[in-house]
Amino acid sequence: MARRLLWAGLALAPLTIVLDLAVHPSKTAMFVLAAIALIPLAWMIGEATEQAGEHTGPRIAGLLNASFGNAPELIIALIAVSDTLPNVVRGSLVGSVVSNLLLVFGAALLLGDEGRLERRSLIVQTGLVAIAVVVLLLATIPGWHGNPERHSLADLSIGPAIFLLVIYLVITVIGVRRGERPEAPPEAAWSMRTSLIALGIATVATAWISEILVHSLEAFARAVGLSEFFIAIVIVAIVGNAAEHGGAIVIAYRANLNLAAQIAISSGAQVGLLVLPVVTLLSFAFAHPLTLAFRPVELAAMAISTVLVAVVLWDGRGRRWEGVLLVASYVGLAVAFYFSGDRGR
Repeated sequence: MARRLLWAGLALAPLTIVLDLAVHPSKTAMFVLAAIALIPLAWMIGEATEQAGEHTGPRIAGLLNASFGNAPELIIALIAVSDTLPNVVRGSLVGSVVSNLLLVFGAALLLGDEGRLERRSLIVQTGLVAIAVVVLLLATIPGWHGNPERHSLADLSIGPAIFLLVIYLVITVIGVRRGERPEAPPEAAWSMRTSLIALGIATVATAWISEILVHSLEAFARAVGLSEFFIAIVIVAIVGNAAEHGGAIVIAYRANLNLAAQIAISSGAQVGLLVLPVVTLLSFAFAHPLTLAFRPVELAAMAISTVLVAVVLWDGRGRRWEGVLLVASYVGLAVAFYFSGDRGR
C-alpha cells in the first residue's frame, strides 16, 4: 500500500510545477504542496539508486548511495544558499542529523523487536558525527564575534569542510572495499539504463520542487507564525529525509532493527560529513558563500544527539524504552528550537 501511495504521489511534482507557473497560488499553499511532493521524489531517488546498485559492485553502489541518497537535502541547501538564506541552510542540515539520530533511530527501537545491534559499525558512524561536532565547534567560534556571514569567515570554513569530507570519503572507501561481489541482479530489478534515467528525472524534479519550497518558505513562516529557523531545522529537515525516515521505520517494524539502525545513523553521519562540506565548498560558486557559523543551540543539539545514541549503543542491545528516550529527546529539542527564534531577533 505504501509503495502504491508513493508511486501515485509522484504526480504531485508536475502538478506543483504547473500550478506554480500557470495559476500562481499563495506562497503558503505552494510551500505545503512542494513539501508533500518532495516525499515521493526522495523515495524515487532512493529506489533508483538501490536498483542501480543491483548491477554494480559494492564500491560503485556505495558511491551511488553517497552521491544521491541525500540529494534532496543537498539541493534544498544549495537553493537556499543562492537565495542568501544561510540560516535555513545550516538549520536544515543540523535538523537532518538530529532527526536521523533521535527521531528515526528512536522510532526504529520503539517499533522494532528488541535485540542485539551491530555495535562496532554503528559506533563508528556515531563517532563520525562526534568528529563533525568538534570540527564545527572550532569553525564556529570566530563567528560568535562580528558578522557571522562575513567573507573572511567563509574562507576559514574551507579547511574544516575539506577535513570532514576527506574523513568521510576515507571511511566510506574502507567500508565498501569490505563488501562482497554482487550476485546476479534479480529478475524484477530495473535495468541500469532505466535506473539512471529514473534517477536523473527524479533529481531534476527535486531541484525544481526544492526551489519552489525555498522561495515560499519566508511567506509560509509569516503565515503560520513560526520562525524560519524552526521551519528549517524541523519541517524542512524531516521533509528532505522523509523517504529515508519512513523506510528505516518500516524496516525496523519488519524485524530488521540492525538495518534500520544503520540507515538512520549512517544517514546522519553522511549529512554531517558529506552533504554539509559539499554544500560549503559549492557555495563559493554563489555571491554569498556559506560560513560554518552555527548557533550554540544547533551544535548543542548535535552533541546531545550524539551522546544519547552512543549511550544506547554502548551495550550493543536495542530496547523499546531507549527508543522512547530518543524520541522524547527529539521532541524536547524541537521545543527548544521553537523558542530559539531566528538569529539576531
